[in-house]
Amino acid sequence: MAIFESRHGTVAVPDMSVTQKLFEGFEGRMDDVAMVDGPTGREVTAGAIVAQIKALAGGLTERGVLPGGTVALLAPNLPEYPIVFHGVAWGGGTVTTINPTYTAPEIKHQLEDAGAQMLVTISMFADVARTAMEGTGCRELVVLDGGDGALTLADVMGPELPEQAPVDVAEHVVVLPYSSGTTGRPKGVMLTHRNLVANVTQSAAVAQIDPDDVTIAFLPFFHIYGMTVLMNLFLNQRAKIVTLPRFDLELYLKLIQEHRATRLYIVPPVALALAKHPMVDDYDVSSVSEIFSGAAPLGAEIEAAVGERFGASSVQGYGMTELSPISHMTVFGNIRHGSSGQAVPSTECRIVDPETLEDQPPGMEGELWIRGPQVMKGYLNNPDATTETMAEGGWLRTGDLAEIDEDGFMFIRDRLKELIKYKGFQVAPAEVEAALCAMEGVTDAAVIGKADPEAGEVPIAFVVTNGTVEEDDIRTYCEGCLASYKRPDEYRFVESVPKSASGKILRRELRDAL
Repeated sequence: MAIFESRHGTVAVPDMSVTQKLFEGFEGRMDDVAMVDGPTGREVTAGAIVAQIKALAGGLTERGVLPGGTVALLAPNLPEYPIVFHGVAWGGGTVTTINPTYTAPEIKHQLEDAGAQMLVTISMFADVARTAMEGTGCRELVVLDGGDGALTLADVMGPELPEQAPVDVAEHVVVLPYSSGTTGRPKGVMLTHRNLVANVTQSAAVAQIDPDDVTIAFLPFFHIYGMTVLMNLFLNQRAKIVTLPRFDLELYLKLIQEHRATRLYIVPPVALALAKHPMVDDYDVSSVSEIFSGAAPLGAEIEAAVGERFGASSVQGYGMTELSPISHMTVFGNIRHGSSGQAVPSTECRIVDPETLEDQPPGMEGELWIRGPQVMKGYLNNPDATTETMAEGGWLRTGDLAEIDEDGFMFIRDRLKELIKYKGFQVAPAEVEAALCAMEGVTDAAVIGKADPEAGEVPIAFVVTNGTVEEDDIRTYCEGCLASYKRPDEYRFVESVPKSASGKILRRELRDAL
């Protein structure tokens, strides 16, 4: 067995809850502003966050929801988000985080599957929340900003619960985010206190975040990237978060300038905008020292371009919900554009041939397998999916095609299930997309395979442009940078590429359009 060990050694994972880990970052700075609501400028101190977390835990305990109950959280990024999340965790419960763009049937499925007893939301989503709750075991609705006779956050507060409710940190599932995968209904990913504490500890060892750092948090807290890297890691490291309920380029740039943001955590679609949109030149972004992209592969050219434009380090990382989520990060001063970086401490990797299951040496492609304390407990109510994803020995099969070089740098090539098979050749959509997005005038692109009687499959490109390039221009450009079998057989010009909240291309929607 060929195992790639982390070049950053190991870390000791403390035996504590994720909220106790969060509170470490508040010690000695209770009067400091820890979070700011971006659109309104409302400030919340570390002390206020701690007090409200403990009061919510106490109130939910009095109501019988905690310990042991599950609370669903359907809300955009607000300073109240970590209060609800950690109030439930402090009281010994489980949070299931829901995508606010979900429809009532999608919300209902998650409420039922997770066994939620209470749903916390905002007034904008109250109607769809009520519809989703019908016929489920979820009986109580809390609306953070009040209205229409629903319970408010103040209504469910109680006397402060002074200490963490007793939980087995290695076994107790503290959060149930849902992972869509490539097929079927979303699956509940069981993450324990230890999973989250481990990943905060692992990431902190290499991220080099300090108390002077400020970030603008538009990455949704319901998604594991925003949840761990921003909401938990940033606060644990005593840094400041400015929340943004949804991404808006103009407001994002304004907040960077106003709050002198130092670290930007983004996804590839935002990287494209920051690299190419003329609006960036209208704002002072000189405070930014690092731009970190994750959730999906980013082409080396765009990664380098956004860093050059901001005068900052531009890097990538890798993770997935089942990994809490970080397994790889790029460290300051040790950058290889196009790479997701090296494994974080206490993380082991294998590159496995998906057909023979033989381990591959450095520089060879195969499926990325990962083992470490951040690996999920399993999928809720889905033992078959758990067995399919978890290999013997605690290895998580990521489903991503990757290679690791001699120095431990990992490069994602594509999703195994998304590879296009053209006359026996494998075409990685991400590689073609990166090439297209690097072209002047192309602002976004997505590539999928289309059945072909002669070739088996041919690549089809969906392209977004600024109106200055034609199909012939793109074809000529691709002739200079892509092998013939990788070049799209057909181009479809679209207004936008459908993507998830975390920036992943929704290829199923594109296939439906064929």
